[in-house]
Amino acid sequence: MASEPKHLYVTYNQIHTLIGNASKRIAEEFPPNIIVAIGGGGFFPARVLRTFLKDTSNGKNIPIQAIGLSLYEDLPNTTAEQLGNQVIRTQWLGPEVKNLLGKRVLIVDEVDDSRTTLQYAVSELQKDVELQLLAFPEEERDALRTKFAIFVVHNKLKPKRGTLPPGLPYFSGDDLPDVWCDYPWESKDIYEHDRLAAAGRPLTPQ
Repeated sequence: MASEPKHLYVTYNQIHTLIGNASKRIAEEFPPNIIVAIGGGGFFPARVLRTFLKDTSNGKNIPIQAIGLSLYEDLPNTTAEQLGNQVIRTQWLGPEVKNLLGKRVLIVDEVDDSRTTLQYAVSELQKDVELQLLAFPEEERDALRTKFAIFVVHNKLKPKRGTLPPGLPYFSGDDLPDVWCDYPWESKDIYEHDRLAAAGRPLTPQ
């Protein structure tokens, strides 16, 4: 019988601090023009990150776009074989994809576990950008080609099923062993969640 996964309870304050620390490196190496949040775990980190990066955009708020991808949820008409292995689009960019042309786009999620979702997001957004570039003369396309990067609050130190393009800028707030991260936005009782987190970042079965 498989043992229960070890749990790590993370608070809003801890996440806020990790994002703030990571934002310094992002500001130096890849100041984004647009943030693309992967819902739902990427929404909160993306919003906090925008606050820290506001100075890199002349005091203006960096636009946040949202895409919805599901890997773990039991969606209607999804087979057992697809669950956990196939990414399902639940929300995607429409005409807004044109806004990515010529920009530095930072894709944000809460955790890099298997990397399957991140691989899908990068590859599909790159395909969308290339389709948009076909409307421009070939000699103009390089200048309009979008530059992508990744930010995750937590990166799990484990073998990944997905891969990212070589040289793609990658930022993480913290690197963790392969544990189950319990995020505050998933908790109904935030006080109990914070109590468990205050017990010393427990890496023990729930």
